[in-house]
Amino acid sequence: MSVTSHQEGGVPLRLGAIAPDFTAETTEGTIRFHEWIGDKWAVLFSHPKDFTPVCTTELGYMARLKPEFDKRHVKIIGLSVDSVDDHKKWSKDIEETQGTAPNYPMIGDPDLKVAKLYNMLPAETSGGAKGRTAADNATVRNVYVIGPDKKLKLMITYPMSTGRNFDEVLRVIDSVQLTAKHQVATPVNWKNGEDCIIVPAVSDEEAKKKFPEGWKTLKPYLRVVKQPK
Repeated sequence: MSVTSHQEGGVPLRLGAIAPDFTAETTEGTIRFHEWIGDKWAVLFSHPKDFTPVCTTELGYMARLKPEFDKRHVKIIGLSVDSVDDHKKWSKDIEETQGTAPNYPMIGDPDLKVAKLYNMLPAETSGGAKGRTAADNATVRNVYVIGPDKKLKLMITYPMSTGRNFDEVLRVIDSVQLTAKHQVATPVNWKNGEDCIIVPAVSDEEAKKKFPEGWKTLKPYLRVVKQPK
């Protein structure tokens, strides 16, 4: 089954924009992306080709890390520029070499439609996945974090030779979920449990109600507060 997009593709994406919606075949059946997300958060991470070495390690690690995403109400979905049948064959290699097979759906994108929809490949790219190499699809190495409002919260593009840091993706999710719930930002190199920053949009009067235990003002625009529970 080919992918069906529900909006125009090839448009540059930006943070805060609605993540493009589509219907596609996956290793767990047909999904419509926005419906699949539902009221949860989601991570969509893409791959240039099945049976590639770096991606093999990534897919296995994400399977092991899935309980951490579950705790945060985050759904995981992979995409690779190949068929669902190839994904299922690849899963056996992943389990054999990494100890864990993917325990989340993998989108088949043999027509390159999702890759184009998310502007990972030029809209004018012709043909399908067959005959294309990983190098041809080198730009299909992205991570997207999408909120329950279906808006893009994070976009990262990695080179093919660099394995992605999914612990960092979890750190960012912790940060953006804190912002969504408590109107705090997180400083450089922040880790879960450390002090946060009250966002400038919150006035001191509002902050007194939200943070009754108080905060430390370093500058009027830099107010440090303990991480909200």
